[in-house]
Amino acid sequence: MGRSVCGCWQRIFSTSVLYGSLALFVSILHNVFLLYYVDTFVSVYKIDKVSFWVGETVFLIWNSLNDPLFGWLSDRSILSSPQAGSQVVSTEVVLKRLQVLSRNGPLFALSFLAFWVAWARPGLQFLVCLCLYDGFLTMVDLNHSALLADLAVSASDRTRLNFHCSVFSALGSFSVFLSYSFWDKEDFFSFRLFCVVLAAFSMLGFILVSRLLQRRFENEARLRQEEALLLKELSVGHAPFTQQEKPVTIREYLRQLSKHRNFMWFVSMNLVQVFHCHFNNNFFPLFLEHLLSDSISASTGSILLGISYIAPHLNMYFLTLCQRYGVYEVIRWLFMLKLGLSVAMLLAGTDHIYLLCIFIASNRVFTEGTCKLLKLVISDLVDEDFVLNRRQQAASALLFGMVALVTKPGQTLAPLIGTWLLCVYTGYDIFERAPVKDSLVAVPAVAPGPGTPPLRLGCFYMLVFVPITCALLQLASWSRFTLHGRKLQGIKTQRQGAQHGHLIDVKAI
Repeated sequence: MGRSVCGCWQRIFSTSVLYGSLALFVSILHNVFLLYYVDTFVSVYKIDKVSFWVGETVFLIWNSLNDPLFGWLSDRSILSSPQAGSQVVSTEVVLKRLQVLSRNGPLFALSFLAFWVAWARPGLQFLVCLCLYDGFLTMVDLNHSALLADLAVSASDRTRLNFHCSVFSALGSFSVFLSYSFWDKEDFFSFRLFCVVLAAFSMLGFILVSRLLQRRFENEARLRQEEALLLKELSVGHAPFTQQEKPVTIREYLRQLSKHRNFMWFVSMNLVQVFHCHFNNNFFPLFLEHLLSDSISASTGSILLGISYIAPHLNMYFLTLCQRYGVYEVIRWLFMLKLGLSVAMLLAGTDHIYLLCIFIASNRVFTEGTCKLLKLVISDLVDEDFVLNRRQQAASALLFGMVALVTKPGQTLAPLIGTWLLCVYTGYDIFERAPVKDSLVAVPAVAPGPGTPPLRLGCFYMLVFVPITCALLQLASWSRFTLHGRKLQGIKTQRQGAQHGHLIDVKAI
């Protein structure tokens, strides 16, 4: 009975739909985490400033190192042991990643729950929760992202997989809409219960979907193994991928990566992008409170918050533009748009409430929308690494991990630099809750209203100057990136040819 039900579900849902649904079980938890974890420890658990900075510093180190560490543990067999038959190996790699997801997905959901119950001193709980949560999140996100490069090579297939991820991530963002109704710093019970329901749903989803995908690829692996054995019996000589080669050590891999110029320019740009995304996440409630709370209702704030979290995942228009103009051009246009909107908002000043609403929401929408496209670029870098270094199998998880090694520090630097800037501009300390009204430093003149408080003006400067600075740095790095157009097409052709070129000397029957 169980097998027939499982088979029915497999017939209904395609692989791309099941792959995309895994993004739902991550996003319903991670969006709530990003929005509330800082406020929970600062406002509810009353963590002190030293413990907060120590926790964030340790988290910065762990957050950067665990991605390449887990990536190397995942892909070291690919780099160390030459394999025969690329297609069969690809299926085995997919199955291995699905097993990791089935184990670590439920553990990720459990680690999410540890934030919302006070079980230790705030400083210790902050440190342990962050490291546990990020460790399991890394295992899930790394293997899920690597599957994008393992399941498809062509741009159209990867765009379709990314499309389903975007749809399910958008559905997961509805948890932000709901969370606003349960969030209450004075009575935390309802919010805790809400988080338990989210975690239970995520846990069950990971178990069910990963098992469905495993069964599908186990059947495919058996068929391809039988086909490979048959072709081996008919083949003359050895296949191109059966020759033994020297295993690649981590030192050799790092040397290869240091010569990968497009990788270096990409991570330079992506470091700034990660910083900007998490800056928006961490300070979005602050901007709503001090720039808009006196002018809009609570329901309007809830709608604005929900739209800013859901709209970035509905990037079907961006994906359509990517198919027509290429990912490189679309990302460059988004950087230019971010720069133009920020300059326009700076010139408009703080008096235009509706412009502020539109800018606050659009700033996050375009920034997060860019992040959703970057996995496609990393998958292209996986292809280029495969071709340039003549690998037996694409080391996709390891490359995703190395990207995170360089870019993840932006996630920790965002709240640290943000709170520092806020204190420098306004004297407002989120830990002491005692803003100093006359500490606004000299900044370029805008058009503030009469009697504008320094805290409100300082938030406005942060809101516009951070995206202007980020956009300028990103445009400078992105202009040096060359993996697009004919070069990208040539790389994809070579990888597809390498994967389908084994066992070509077949006897005529």
